[in-house]
Amino acid sequence: MNGLKKYGNYFLLFGAISDFLTPYILGILYPNMNQKTMVISVFGDVDSPVRQEFLIWSVVSGLLFVLAIPSVYQTFKSTSRELASLLALAIGFYGVGDCIFTGLFSIDTEQANWNLSTWIHNIGSGLGYIGFLLFPLFLYLLYQKREEKRESGVYLMLFLVSIVFASIYGLARIPTINQLPVLNQIGLCQRVSFLFNYLPIIIFARNQIKKRKCNTKN
Repeated sequence: MNGLKKYGNYFLLFGAISDFLTPYILGILYPNMNQKTMVISVFGDVDSPVRQEFLIWSVVSGLLFVLAIPSVYQTFKSTSRELASLLALAIGFYGVGDCIFTGLFSIDTEQANWNLSTWIHNIGSGLGYIGFLLFPLFLYLLYQKREEKRESGVYLMLFLVSIVFASIYGLARIPTINQLPVLNQIGLCQRVSFLFNYLPIIIFARNQIKKRKCNTKN
């Protein structure tokens, strides 16, 4: 457990970078992939040429997020156990629901009705995305409690920006309006939205690693 607390921020950083890069690296091996019009989950479709690689990569990224949970909680437990638990759960929901479940329960986009695997995949992704989205909000509240205005301001801004792009991505999923300019590029909307979800995680992990190194030197 001490090792997880010590290296948890590295797991968090590597998990975020790994998950972020997944569609771009695998996209090279997927000739028919259109990053602008196709959602990321298509990589795990039963007809995807990189299905196996995507599923394995998703599980590995998810495990990295899960391994980061003790460190995330430890960082803020003295500030607020409740908020620290919510922050850790946000990472856990994303790691398990959106990464590990994606790897274990793939989808078939051509199938008219949802099967059990599709239900688990979509529900897990939904819960995971909620955790993904709320992570900077919990950080904002925790840094507010610590009266660290600079950090709280950064995460509040990132949360608001991520809400804006998440809303655009949500609109792109609505059939009656997703033919409009920009909204007809659902893949692009998703990837931009996800970029602003990964940023708070990457910034937080990087800052914690730097703090730990400084404390070790001192």
